[in-house]
Amino acid sequence: MIEELSGRDSLIQRLDPRVKIVLVFLFSVLVAVSDRFVALLSALALGLCIALLVRLPVKQLMGRLVPVNLFVIFLWVFLPFTFEGEPLFSIGPLVATHEGVLYAARISIKSNAIMAVLIALVASTSILTLGHAMYELRIPKKLVHLFFFTYRYIHVIHQEYIRLVSAMKVRGFQPGTNVHTYKSFAYLVGMLLVRSSDRAERVYNAMRCRGFRGKLYSLSTFSLKSSDVISLVFMLAMMLALGALEWTNMV
Repeated sequence: MIEELSGRDSLIQRLDPRVKIVLVFLFSVLVAVSDRFVALLSALALGLCIALLVRLPVKQLMGRLVPVNLFVIFLWVFLPFTFEGEPLFSIGPLVATHEGVLYAARISIKSNAIMAVLIALVASTSILTLGHAMYELRIPKKLVHLFFFTYRYIHVIHQEYIRLVSAMKVRGFQPGTNVHTYKSFAYLVGMLLVRSSDRAERVYNAMRCRGFRGKLYSLSTFSLKSSDVISLVFMLAMMLALGALEWTNMV
């Protein structure tokens, strides 16, 4: 889980979590709307530098970027051959276009740049602190509650899934490409939904019995320090520079 990085002592880890969330949001929006490669490559370099400031080993950082890039690989398989434009090369009847290759390259750089900053700024904060920071930023309560409950109970649902699969194996279930297998997996998903709904009802009743009225309480308070302000100004300056690379003819 990403929370394992929150215990590291680094400049990024000591930043106010509210500042981290704001910076991640602004950086992600800026990178998402950027189109020029000079701006995108600069954003990727900035994201990797920030990730290294968390003192996360390069091997672990690359490992965390692997799931994103597995999805990106599928884009490289389809986009160059389905995007209209000037032909670049062909594989049998499939023709890859210059525009399609560039589009896939842009998506690849954007995905890795955003994930690098997300790992550095958000993963260096504990989930509870991150949730309370979202609440302090006036993010809608329902989204904050959904964030908390998703993190808390996704493990429980996964354990329930493992128990159901183990029960099927004990009964001699062998998956195959037949109707019985499809029905069995359908029953598995259905039972998982039923048990998840039942647990959600029990958790809701337990919270009501404890007087929960939709407000989150925290024993810790957030306060901006000089280092937070300096970091915020520095990152905003970097993002302005990226914006200048994107929307001016500086380079």
